[in-house]
Amino acid sequence: MPEKAVIIFNPCVINLAQRVEPEIPIQLVQGSINPIIRFRKSEIIRSSLLVAPASVTNAIPSKPILVQILTAFDILRSFSRYTGFNMCGLSGILYKRAGSEGSFHVGNDLVMMLEPMTHRGKDSSGVTIMGEQIDGDLVIRIWTENVQDISSVAARSEETVRHAGGVIRSTSTLDQFLRLVVNYQGEVADLADALIKVPGVAIHSIGTTSEVIKDIGTPAMMDVKHGVGEILGTHGIGHVRMATESRVDVNHAHPFWAYPFPDITVVHNGQLTNYHKLKRMYEDQGHHFQTGNDSEIIAVYLAGKLAEGQGLKQALRSSLDDLDGTFTYLVATKDGLGYAKDQWSAKPLVTMETDDVIAIASEEISLRGVFAEEIERIEPQNSEVMTWLL
Repeated sequence: MPEKAVIIFNPCVINLAQRVEPEIPIQLVQGSINPIIRFRKSEIIRSSLLVAPASVTNAIPSKPILVQILTAFDILRSFSRYTGFNMCGLSGILYKRAGSEGSFHVGNDLVMMLEPMTHRGKDSSGVTIMGEQIDGDLVIRIWTENVQDISSVAARSEETVRHAGGVIRSTSTLDQFLRLVVNYQGEVADLADALIKVPGVAIHSIGTTSEVIKDIGTPAMMDVKHGVGEILGTHGIGHVRMATESRVDVNHAHPFWAYPFPDITVVHNGQLTNYHKLKRMYEDQGHHFQTGNDSEIIAVYLAGKLAEGQGLKQALRSSLDDLDGTFTYLVATKDGLGYAKDQWSAKPLVTMETDDVIAIASEEISLRGVFAEEIERIEPQNSEVMTWLL
């Protein structure tokens, strides 16, 4: 059988590739992933690990073991899985005047920003909307895998809230989704721990002014189903996902809530190479994780730093030292928005800012849904963090 080979288009990921397959020869080809999708299907060949256009096959130490006809999406997914170059899309927006002038159409803005990036991922979409006016102390978003269980999950969840000393203000269900608005004066961690023990419950968020809405499919599909575009707020983050390392289901969609800390969520493009080490450390400390997605670690990490008394910018800077891998992520808290880029700066990010609003996205086309006028675009560089507070 011919030897395997890996084609790498960016030197930033050589170390990562060597960790994935340490015994396989790696050949660096200068260029980027973008030219791959411009080749005709008949010109695409696939090795046992990766795909490459026929024009660079001479760089492969031996002939590929398999020839296939692949779509562009297949190619991008294969490239992402073995190099960490995930093609997910991020977006974020914050209205600087929200503290004095109330709420804005954040839900609609996030959908408008995400929809042009569906080429980066169509497996799932999601948003966090911060600064909502909640008719209660907390809004709780719950998902259950089996739609037939939603009625019993809702009843048991309500009972759990009451047993914890809470009062149900409103309950609504939609397919597999449950939304509770409650009055509750106890520790949010205690309530979360009680709810997670209810059979069938996955908690997507608990917030005092925020909620996570995520689903399978495109942002437009999510909007039609959940009415995201009608929700007002002060700021928020969003994500479109191409799944490479974990399941394609609602629970593994972004954003990820920092269980059990209220009003802290993250969207992430990349791959943490020290994920398992960090997860074991946090589990030893008593933390609970609901998925096998490495992005969930980032949310819990940042929430822990904030709980220790660090400011948001300081927490982001700390993450550059403590998180390994290729990553760009956005974080939304009750009173702020921020981003961090790893030392390689392999994941794209663009910002546009005026006196009134800051918008962030993986691609400039997303920002044009917010800014009709011509505004200077800024591309954050490697090891860069930035925050905006209300």
